[in-house]
Amino acid sequence: PSVFPTRALNRTNQAVVMAASGMMEGMEKGHVVTKLEGVHKKAPSRRRGHLGKRTKFVRELVQEVMGLAPYQKRIQELLKVGRDKRALKLAKKKLGTHGRAKRCRENMAALLRKARK
Repeated sequence: PSVFPTRALNRTNQAVVMAASGMMEGMEKGHVVTKLEGVHKKAPSRRRGHLGKRTKFVRELVQEVMGLAPYQKRIQELLKVGRDKRALKLAKKKLGTHGRAKRCRENMAALLRKARK
């Protein structure tokens, strides 16, 4: 039976894959198991926050129908007159974090560029 590999670090801190030996202690410790063929399951925690196709479509549709929120319109006005830093401060106040504010400002700038074409 194939064994589930365990990870260990060699002297240069590079990961070395080793086979489990069934021993409780030592470099190759671990229960020997048969690895399932063709199964590659990502942990849910690795997928969390990833934008799905349906969610993306629904959000785009809602924005197309409803338009922008008042604070987003204000951010666009600030960007039109060149007040980028003020637009970022407003977005941060409304959205709570610097990263979200930067993303929002970029999205609004992209919408303005799209509208100019």
